Amino acid sequence: MAEVSGVPSASSTLASLAESLERELEGLERELAEIGILVGQARTEAGRHEQKRSQAAERLAALGTRAGAEELAEANAQLITLTKRAAVMESQLDVLAGKQKTLERYRDSLGRLRATPAEPGDPGGAGVPSALHAPAPPVTATPTSGRAVLEAQEDLRRDLARAIHDGPVQSLANIVLQAQIVDRLLERDPEAARAEVRDLVAMVQRTLEVTKAFVFDVRPMVLDDLGLVPTLRRVARDRSRRSQVPVEFESLGTDRRLPMELESAIFRVADEAVAGLLGGRPEKVVLVLDWGDELEVTARALHAPAPDADEAPRADMPEALREMVNDQRAQAAASGRIAVVTLAIRREIGDRVAAIGGRVEFAEDGRGLAARFPLPAARPDA
Repeated sequence: MAEVSGVPSASSTLASLAESLERELEGLERELAEIGILVGQARTEAGRHEQKRSQAAERLAALGTRAGAEELAEANAQLITLTKRAAVMESQLDVLAGKQKTLERYRDSLGRLRATPAEPGDPGGAGVPSALHAPAPPVTATPTSGRAVLEAQEDLRRDLARAIHDGPVQSLANIVLQAQIVDRLLERDPEAARAEVRDLVAMVQRTLEVTKAFVFDVRPMVLDDLGLVPTLRRVARDRSRRSQVPVEFESLGTDRRLPMELESAIFRVADEAVAGLLGGRPEKVVLVLDWGDELEVTARALHAPAPDADEAPRADMPEALREMVNDQRAQAAASGRIAVVTLAIRREIGDRVAAIGGRVEFAEDGRGLAARFPLPAARPDA
């Protein structure tokens, strides 16, 4: 059958697709070769740093009780530095290895498609895999969108690895070193050992709190177990304790459990809004959930009224104090114009709200927002 003028035939389209497949495979092979080199280099560096860390630990253990406090402190500092570097190299190696495995799976999938034999007796189909002749199933994702998902997953893993390394891993390394110090002091100076034990207990408690906060930020288990209202009540309490700024939370109406994806999205919107508002160091932040036909989430930062810039200082006030008062008033007036819900936060919240069919409005002064979410019909047994 001849080609319709201006419309490519099926065989030419399939041939073009096969060529694109070949080019994609060639590009993947090149990228995998580059990543393989990087993985080898990273593995070598990780091994070198681990060896240096082990040597530093052995040196510290060999010093024992015969070393002075200054020498012990220097050895401890060196071991901490090497431990941090080794952890960084290990996390980089994990990221590269994960990307390598993902690309290998993608390459193997394309290779299987290319290796599919041509359909027998298909005119013009020589050299074109028969899989490309079959009726196409409903397309749910393209290679481009699939790659974007994989990149997003890798970014998430990278952020998690960095957060774990900078938080719990370093804290645990410090705990190990502190425990080694206590062990050396037990025989030489029991009184000093008791003081170090108290410091060790305090360090463990701080690490536990940091780890619990990290887990909560990643995915609060209370959200799965108890629902939105108890989780946001804890958010208000924890954010208030960390920032030393009161965060008030109130739920109006009869609350109920929602689908998990809806609860997760609303929780993230409320938490990001509160965190952004606290960045402006307000007098307090108020978070309210209003349950009705829709769920309305409002967050507002309240600031103390700025001093009247037009009010002149008292005449009997010393000149230096008069200048200080004027400066404070100018700073207060300027800070009142600072928008604490930044454009980045607005985009993030706007995307989350739109993804679940809600709508959001931001205050013109940047000190608050109101988001409304459609609620599914309540079940009769709820």
